[in-house]
Amino acid sequence: MPVSWFRLAAAAAATFVLAYMAFAARLPLERLMPFFRAFADTLFDALPFLLAGSFVSAVLETLVPDRLVQRLAPGGKAGGILFGSLLGIALPICECGMIPVVRRLIRKGLPSFVGVTYMAAGPIVNPVVFASTLTALGVRSDLAYARFALALAVSAVLGFMIAWAMRGRSPLRADRGPGQGGSAFRGHDHGDGLALGGAIGLSTNAGQPDAHRLRSGSSANRAKLWRDRGAHIVAHAAEDLWDTGKFLIAGCLLTAFLQTALQPGQLAEAAGHNVLPHLFMMGLAFALSLCSTADAFVAASFGHYVPQGALLSFLVFGPMFDLKGMLMMLSVFKGRFVLLFGLLAAWLVLVGSVLVERMGWL
Repeated sequence: MPVSWFRLAAAAAATFVLAYMAFAARLPLERLMPFFRAFADTLFDALPFLLAGSFVSAVLETLVPDRLVQRLAPGGKAGGILFGSLLGIALPICECGMIPVVRRLIRKGLPSFVGVTYMAAGPIVNPVVFASTLTALGVRSDLAYARFALALAVSAVLGFMIAWAMRGRSPLRADRGPGQGGSAFRGHDHGDGLALGGAIGLSTNAGQPDAHRLRSGSSANRAKLWRDRGAHIVAHAAEDLWDTGKFLIAGCLLTAFLQTALQPGQLAEAAGHNVLPHLFMMGLAFALSLCSTADAFVAASFGHYVPQGALLSFLVFGPMFDLKGMLMMLSVFKGRFVLLFGLLAAWLVLVGSVLVERMGWL
């Protein structure tokens, strides 16, 4: 807890110093407003999805036993990767809320390569994202279908590569105790899915649901059990929100700066040159860190400046790996894994989008 308060105080002090420097430099308010507007837009676009993801993660931790997750996950690599690729259709979560959910699933026994495949494909095969892409692109519906197909292909190959590279090792960072810089909510048990552990004194029988208590217990006992579970969900959601939220804010600040510094005219001029437009659009997707439910509307505005294949690179790479997502991943995954994931995703998206363009499928 003292560490958490120290970090909050440090963040508040840094904000005060930046505000004072801006005032001392007598920067006109109209010069700062675009930055604050871009920061607020990015933050409030992402925050609801992060809240939803943290809540889903907490529900999984509290109500879903480890054995159920391990039993549902296919055993083989091919089946597991197919399962992870299509899981985003059944469990649609934006990339902003994906990371806490994937961490929780891996902790509960889901093979890491399945979770990574879901993390890569989920924000794009999400039905809401697919519908928004069709709406934004209008007559260019073939680009929306190409986005869906390339995301599935890239995530599948990425899953196989991650499975080979990790060789069974966990990509997650080790938990830190409360005295080692961890969350204020560290300390409850993560081992058993439904287990509320000794913190609230429930008998969990190795992670199995305490259904007998619900059926045979008194109304007061049942009410207490559900209150305890509700408190556990809130505690875990707060833990996940703290772990990833501070990195989301940092990513939004950097994203707002880039969006303010890169003027639309400069972007259009750079995209107009026929030099590595795919890499340009992938770099732009990484820097802008747009939500996958809205990035197709930005991509449509570049339709007159860059080839369709470059737009495809923008639409597939951004939801898989962008600036704010990278910072959030670093709070959960090991640094070497994040680097490997980003490099492989960039290479696969580049090769795939160039191939789609050269084959005339767009």
